[in-house]
Amino acid sequence: MESLALPLPQSPEYARTCALLGLDLRSAEKGSKLHWQIQTRRLPILGRVGLLSRGPVSPDEAARRDWLDRWRAHHAGPLILNADGLDAPTLRRAGFWPLMTPATLAMLPLGPEPAMRAAMRQKWRNRLNRTQDTRLRITRHPLTATHWLLEAEARQAGERRYRALPPGFLVAYARANPTRALIWEARDRTTPVAAIAVLRHGRMATWQCGVALPEGRRLNAMNALLWEAMRWLAANGHDMLDLGILNSDDAPGLTHFKLGTGARLHRLGGTWLHSGALAPLARHLPQRFAA
Repeated sequence: MESLALPLPQSPEYARTCALLGLDLRSAEKGSKLHWQIQTRRLPILGRVGLLSRGPVSPDEAARRDWLDRWRAHHAGPLILNADGLDAPTLRRAGFWPLMTPATLAMLPLGPEPAMRAAMRQKWRNRLNRTQDTRLRITRHPLTATHWLLEAEARQAGERRYRALPPGFLVAYARANPTRALIWEARDRTTPVAAIAVLRHGRMATWQCGVALPEGRRLNAMNALLWEAMRWLAANGHDMLDLGILNSDDAPGLTHFKLGTGARLHRLGGTWLHSGALAPLARHLPQRFAA
């Protein structure tokens, strides 16, 4: 499956992390032309529920559609599907009930430095250029439990009320996948002013989190950090950087920052539930309610 561009929740690295933490996760059969990973959780009312995020993954649309008729052989009980590559009419016909409207991701192609610079928006590139005239020093480190970024990110997530992978999962990811969890840090002289964490998985990588202190924001440190990460990742076998969900309503500044990199919009297929009770109703749900 190395030839497939697997998003983080569908990657072998994610599976190894779940195994280390004792979390229940099932993967596709080896040799399959289609890749999927289902994580099992126990939820109120629904009981034992499968969660398949950003999958199934296959370059073959017919194989993805065929999976909808076969998944019950691998998971008994309700399934929550965060769909990617499956359209609403197909999911509705397969008995899936819509829960959430589709999210949009920022996906940044990686490649030669001139091409990456040329894809940037002018203001983003100008801010990056200004960092060359500052005292910023950028370094790269393996992700560890003691780095200040993890505590700062948890505090920031609480203050801004967004959900993110907990620090414990990131530390476990680093333990289960040596060299695949990295931190880029910016310092003004000797003082840390910003840092980002990136998780590597096959051809892809994911910008997992980032924190800029007030002085880091003044010095455009996040532009410098992300650029150094882009350069290094491109030189080390990665061709796509997942910058995460765009939320222009609650985080317009972050959305503007992500799109300024030259990232492309990638719309997911929404979040859907399949359960025995709802499936017959879902198949007859008017299309306007399943878009």
